[in-house]
Order: sequence, then C-alpha cells, then structure tokens
Amino acid sequence: MSERKVRVRFAPSPTGALHIGGVRTALYNYLFARQHGGELIFRIEDTDSNRFVPGAEEYILESFKWLGIHFDEGVSFGGNYGPYRQSERRDIYKKYVQVLLDNGKAYIAFDTPEELDAKRKEIPNFQYDASTRGGMRNSLTMSKEEVDALIAEGKQYVVRFKIEPNEDVHVHDIIRGEVVINSSILDDKVLYKSADELPTYHLANIVDDHLMEVSHVIRGEEWLPSAPLHVLLYRAFGWEDTMPEFAHLPLLLKPDGNGKLSKRDGDRLGFPVFPLEWHDPKSGEVSSGYRESGYLPEAVINFLALLGWNPGNDQELMSMDELIKLFDLHRCSKAGAKFDYEKGKWFNHEYILMKSDEEIAGLFMPILKEHGIEAPMETVVTVVGLMKGRVSFVKELWETCKFFFVAPVEYDEKTVKKRWKEDSAERMLELADLLESLDDFSLAHQEEVVMKWIEDKGYHLGNIMNAFRLTLVGEGKGPHMFDISAVLGKEETVRRMRRAVEVLK
Repeated sequence: MSERKVRVRFAPSPTGALHIGGVRTALYNYLFARQHGGELIFRIEDTDSNRFVPGAEEYILESFKWLGIHFDEGVSFGGNYGPYRQSERRDIYKKYVQVLLDNGKAYIAFDTPEELDAKRKEIPNFQYDASTRGGMRNSLTMSKEEVDALIAEGKQYVVRFKIEPNEDVHVHDIIRGEVVINSSILDDKVLYKSADELPTYHLANIVDDHLMEVSHVIRGEEWLPSAPLHVLLYRAFGWEDTMPEFAHLPLLLKPDGNGKLSKRDGDRLGFPVFPLEWHDPKSGEVSSGYRESGYLPEAVINFLALLGWNPGNDQELMSMDELIKLFDLHRCSKAGAKFDYEKGKWFNHEYILMKSDEEIAGLFMPILKEHGIEAPMETVVTVVGLMKGRVSFVKELWETCKFFFVAPVEYDEKTVKKRWKEDSAERMLELADLLESLDDFSLAHQEEVVMKWIEDKGYHLGNIMNAFRLTLVGEGKGPHMFDISAVLGKEETVRRMRRAVEVLK
C-alpha cells in the first residue's frame, strides 16, 4: 500500500453552500497529497438530483480558489479518470451493479414505500436484512420469470447489497486504529434505483474511488458507520487488495462543545460557517462568509488546520508550506474539535500584523474610497503601520483611524470633562503658534521642540499632551501624538488645534 501513488479526493454534493467542516476536510486532503507528492481530485457527487442547487458547484470552486487550495484534476480541471461528475457516469455504475447481481452479491427488490412502511409498523426496529429479506418482494423470494416480467412491465425497483450476517468486519483507520463492526447490525443497503437510473452514494463512491485509483479516503467522522459497508463492497467486487486506507476526521463541534457545529450556531453567535457569502436561490436567505467578513484566506487556513490536528509542538502560526511539511494524520485527534471563533479572530489579527503595511494599505484603500476619502498611498501606508496592531480585521481600521483623514467636528464629552483644563485653550494656542513656526515638521524635530517648550515653561506634560490629543482626534485615543501630527502635517494640525479652541473655550 505504501508504494502506491498517493491520490486523494474531495467530493462534495452541489446542494448548497460549502460548510466550514467540508473546507477542513478538503484542506487535510490537500496537505496530505502535497506532502506525499500526490494528487488531489475534485469530484462532484450529484446522484441525488432532487437536492441539486444551481450555483452551488461554482460557489465551491470559487471558495477553494480564494483559500488557495488547488486541485490537480476533476470537474473543471480535467484529467485522465473522468468524467468526474457522477451524473455523467450512469453507464459505468450500471455495469458494476450488474457485476454484483451476476455474482450473487446483490439482489433486486420491488417492495413499494407503502409495503416497507407496513413492515416497519409490524416489526419493531425493522431493518431490511438477512432476517427479513425472505419475507419481502425481491429476486431472492421470486422466480427469475417473475422478476423479468416485472422489469419488462416497467415496475420500479432497487438493487440491494446482500450482507451476510454475523461476520466481524474490520476497518483499519489511520486515526482511530482498528474498528470492528458485526455485519448483523448492517442493513441490505440500496445501491441503485431504477426510478432515476442512478446509484446511491455508497455504490458510486466505491466504484469511483476504485476506478480513479484513490489511495486514501480522508473524510468526516459521520462516514465511519458506513465504512464497514464500504469494506464489504470492496470485497464483493474483488478489490480488497487495492482498497484505499481510511482516515475519519473528528467532528467540528459547537463553540461550547455540545454537538455538531451548524449554521444556526454562527447566526446565533455572529460568526460565519461558510467560506464565502452564500445567497440561497430557493429561500433568498443570505449567509455570511469568511471572505466578506474580512478574514484573510491564510488566517482561515491556519485556524482550520489546528481544529482537530496539532503539529506536535507549540507552534500556532504556520504558512501553507509549513502546514504541508508538518501535517500528519496520526496527529489528528479522535475527539471532536470545539469551534473557537474568537481564536479565528486572533489568527486574522496575527496575519494582518505579518503582512506588509503596503499590502494592508491596498486592502484598506477601497474602504477609504467608500467613505469618500482620496488619500495618497504613502499616507495610507504610514497610517496602517501605526494602527494595524489595534485591529482584527482590515475593515475595523476605519473606525480606529478615521481621525487621520477626517477632522473631528465634535469632541468626546467624557474626555473633555476629564482632560480639558481651565488653561487648556490658552496653552493650545501657544502650542499652535510654536508648531506653526517650525520649518522642520518631522516627528523627531516636533517632539524635541515641544518637549523643551513644556520643560522651559514648567507646564504639566500630561495636561498638555492630553489636550493636544483632544484637539487633533476629538477623543482620548490614538497612537503617539507626534506620529499623528506628523501624518496630518503642519497646516492641518494647526487648523484643528485652533478650531478645537474655538469650540471648547
């Protein structure tokens, strides 16, 4: 097995937005493939035609493009193992359904939904299996002539997998070790439906993974109960020797750890559970996305990677290349991972700090334009350098540093009460005259001159600087005072000071 080329797949259904748990599954497949020099396949599992949602496939592809998760082959990428959309593989599945029927590994069942409902009422905890199939309408209890006649009449039927009872089925899982399930608890799963001539997930998944030479199936824990059935199907086809290795990932849990993470949790607590904003074409409902909420894709990737896996050290910040190097399925936890959305914000803050001021300024520029601000890039870069450490999202920069671009028109009442002293107006006019007289308005020169003036006059440093801040900002916030005045420039600094004195005196 270890000598096989690593080929993994991510195979979503186009039934709506891509859940963040699905993104993590795709990410782990991507990291595993890249680490082993393997290939990642993008397959669309659209056998359930009733649940198809227009636009979902495009949404999923755009999500991965934004996140930087690249596929090697599949729907929209091409490749030698296509088609990669299950609805285009009907004839392939029919052929393999027939193989199972011919070998006595499956059978045709004509039971109507009404007949099945009647059985459920008659038999507590009814399941279609070795103990009940003998009393049902299927090719095991009917003659070949009867079966052929019903099919010729156009009667709808399903093909069920024939599971032999009381056999211990061993599933070797990379994360969970040996999982043993007795076949008696499994029902004779439906593999194919004549109504739409399509297989169910179980058959299509096994046939596709085999034909596409998938070496490892890395998927969510919710598929673990299906794994014994899949092992039995591989065996029924005679493909046990090339069966992929399994790894069932831990669930993403609600922030309080109580149950599986859902969209409702995000709505209730105010965080996205989808990578991009999703507009539901049926309900018209709009759901928030990580991209539109202001998250950087690198931060989302880093945050997700550590939900259910750890690198074996204390390192938290890792680039995609570092994640590829360190990723190990054996270090995935068996227990579910709490979705700590506050930690997601922390990652975003850290990635803002890591990016250059120029890059963040580029992201901030459109926000300034939305507020009617046209500022030189050089100024925006300087402001971002001073203020980006105070925000978790680029969009928060506006509220944090708009005073650099818009002069205050009112002054915070609490700050005025606390910081504006009886002599503040007089001192600020003095300081305005001093600053206006400077030929060199650089930060260092301003600071040197003003500090000497305060010392020579015997003024209270705190009172002067607090009043100075109030005149320029309108409240008691912001970075170092001379950083602010240097960015504003002499003319704007003096203008703001004189205006504040007029309003506050």
